[in-house]
Amino acid sequence: MQIDVVNALLWYAAFIVSVTAHEAAHALAAYLGGDLTAYRAGQVSLNPRPHMQREPVGMLLVPALTALAQGWCIGWASTPYDPAWAIRYPRRAAWMAAAGPAANLAIALGVLVLLRIGLGIEVFGAPEQVSFSKLVVGDAPLSDAIGRMLSILLVLNVILFAFNLIPFPPLDGAAAIGLLVPEELALRLRTALSRPGFSIFGLVIAWWLFADLVRPLFGLILKLVHPDVLYG
Repeated sequence: MQIDVVNALLWYAAFIVSVTAHEAAHALAAYLGGDLTAYRAGQVSLNPRPHMQREPVGMLLVPALTALAQGWCIGWASTPYDPAWAIRYPRRAAWMAAAGPAANLAIALGVLVLLRIGLGIEVFGAPEQVSFSKLVVGDAPLSDAIGRMLSILLVLNVILFAFNLIPFPPLDGAAAIGLLVPEELALRLRTALSRPGFSIFGLVIAWWLFADLVRPLFGLILKLVHPDVLYG
């Protein structure tokens, strides 16, 4: 099997940037809501080091191995918080949960703007065949590499945003749903979903659901990047 080292490095770099922003947003929202747990752990930061120190397997080992083996990354990270604070302030805890996916959405929108600008000034063009790593082609080696990195960042952050909002624990959507219901109900939901066994069951269900969402999500991305190009 031939390994595309450059593609693996680009995916790994995009994963570290995206997951660090996701976890830093969680930590910042908790800090603003009065929980200093993640702040004291150094995670209110876009420096990936404290996040890697907390989850070395999920942020270092597994992403590196999957990037080399599959050509794209999977992994995980986490942000500590005070459970008593979350019970006392379920709405604030819901904002904390929503902050991570919101950071990924912000990155995706920013990257989309850059891609559209690049296409508009013809630094990038539409490729004959698209993939998660190639939404555009550059007019020179440097612009082509930048286009690949932006493509990966856009796809990865859309995936992180959508996957984490699936409302099953331990994903963020299970807690973020507290923003849409009365505070008392939000607390009851948090208590019920925190029971042992729910996390494993939730991940299985979420992964099963997400498998059916990847294709339409990628189709949406293509429509946003290339609204006038029809890909089969």
